[in-house]
Amino acid sequence: MSEATRTILRPDAAAAREPEPEADPGFLWDFWYPAARSTEIHPQKLTKALLLEVPLVLGRTAEAKVFAMWDSCPHRGIPLSYGRVQGNVVECCYHGWRFDACSGQCVEIPSLTSQDKLKVERIFAGHYPCEERDGYVWVYMNAPGTGLPERIPEVPALNVFSDKYKITHLSCELPSHIDHGIIGLMDPAHGPFVHQSWFWRKRASIHAKSKQFEPIPNGFRMSPHSPSTNSAPYQLLKKITGEPVTTMIDFVLPNRRTEIDQSGKLWFSSRATVTPVRRDLCRIDFVAAWNLPLPVFLFRPFAKKFLRQDQQTMIQQAEGLKHNPRLMLIDDADCQAKWYFALKANLLESRRTGAPMVHPMDGPVTLRWRS
Repeated sequence: MSEATRTILRPDAAAAREPEPEADPGFLWDFWYPAARSTEIHPQKLTKALLLEVPLVLGRTAEAKVFAMWDSCPHRGIPLSYGRVQGNVVECCYHGWRFDACSGQCVEIPSLTSQDKLKVERIFAGHYPCEERDGYVWVYMNAPGTGLPERIPEVPALNVFSDKYKITHLSCELPSHIDHGIIGLMDPAHGPFVHQSWFWRKRASIHAKSKQFEPIPNGFRMSPHSPSTNSAPYQLLKKITGEPVTTMIDFVLPNRRTEIDQSGKLWFSSRATVTPVRRDLCRIDFVAAWNLPLPVFLFRPFAKKFLRQDQQTMIQQAEGLKHNPRLMLIDDADCQAKWYFALKANLLESRRTGAPMVHPMDGPVTLRWRS
């Protein structure tokens, strides 16, 4: 590769926003983020959430439609989550102001008299687009103080390849900045060290690998390929079907890694998102679906172990990051991390200037590393 073999950077500076970079934790706005599991949001009850350091209140209307509002009454600032939802209306606990749950528009102020001329319908509580997909409640997070774009993209959907399949969801919190969580998600070299196990990798199994990558909108793809020979589950799948196994892995801004594994008519599809909660805390949400002869109760313990291993590593890394060390990224194992930082910076620059976004990749690239 033509890049320098060593890059020194501070991840939180890669996406600084103007004019107040110190106040900005480097979040990417105007994207959908998973805020909660669908099973956590109950009819006629309010639930708190925190996304990108924005306090939200989530709930369901009488028709079971999910909604998301800024968790603050525009009257005196008390969290709306201390109030209640009745039908399609959220009522503040302090003075009883009532807001339409799906638009944030005020519909009633009990203290007003017939002589008051205040136009209640012109008052709005903060409101965010909200939809359910794949067992999650997604919220479209536009930056505070900005309006929604004319066209909001569709909520990301998990790829499935048959009508009948099994599905499971897992999550864990990471005590780190979103950038560290994401580059940890795409790191190809940590497997034999962090995920050592009889069913996955061992140090002795490390060998040279070569993978081709290609640019896709707002991200990059590890092109379809035969998975590693030192990963037992892939080899088992090949024995079951008697056909080759192919794997394709995508990363797309702001935070999504998807993987599709296929062999004959059998398939496995997964998506991991790393969502910023605060500038020092993020959350991995992992969902997987498959039509393999693999019961959910057998898959979940292995997936949980993977997440716990990553979580423990990030907890340990956070100890070192407290001292604000200078960090390095190397070629080729860290090239995906470099692409992520470049994609993020170029997107922010495109939004600032209105110019088309420049992709850091100008075509297919082959990366080589040992893992």
